[in-house]
Amino acid sequence: MKIFPVSFENHNIRRVYDEKTQSWFFSVVDVIQVLTQQTDYQAARNYWKVLKNRLGKEGSQSVTKCNRLKLPAADGKSYLTDVAEVETLLRLVQSVPSPKAEPIIHQEWSGLTVGDHKAIKQLKSQNLRDHMTEAELIFTALAELSTRQIAETHNATGMDENKVAAKTGGNIAKKARLELEQKTGQSVVTGQNYLSPPKTKRIEGT
Repeated sequence: MKIFPVSFENHNIRRVYDEKTQSWFFSVVDVIQVLTQQTDYQAARNYWKVLKNRLGKEGSQSVTKCNRLKLPAADGKSYLTDVAEVETLLRLVQSVPSPKAEPIIHQEWSGLTVGDHKAIKQLKSQNLRDHMTEAELIFTALAELSTRQIAETHNATGMDENKVAAKTGGNIAKKARLELEQKTGQSVVTGQNYLSPPKTKRIEGT
């Protein structure tokens, strides 16, 4: 594997190219540092540690898809670091409460930011994907699949190039969503979720 750092908003994000799978792997903590706008690398590591633990408890598949590879650190030594492919990263950033973490994919296909979508479903700290309806999951999957294939076709290796692929892939799903909504007269994005209904207080004598 070869290491090719890439600069994004004055931050160096470590990335590795796996020649066997012909895939790019990015350092998760480096991306987290950019998204949370942390100047301290250790603070970004702690943030990712807490987030990783929470997502693991929630059963998020994004965490299980992260790999660990040895990457060079600031002290010149190499340490095992969590890395992920672009598709997994795009899922992870949905859990980061930052203006920079709104996936271009999600907003493009749904017409909503992740925050607005969660508000419709009355979600707070819960993972949006875990509370999507079947239709929402299908269109999310279509947008992500389209993005991945477009990125692979155009050999997108940088963050800016992947942004373009994400917008294009999301737009493909958006057109399909609008066509379905026109045919059915029903919105794909809804307030339905898998939360338990709120408990109501019982009034004495009833």
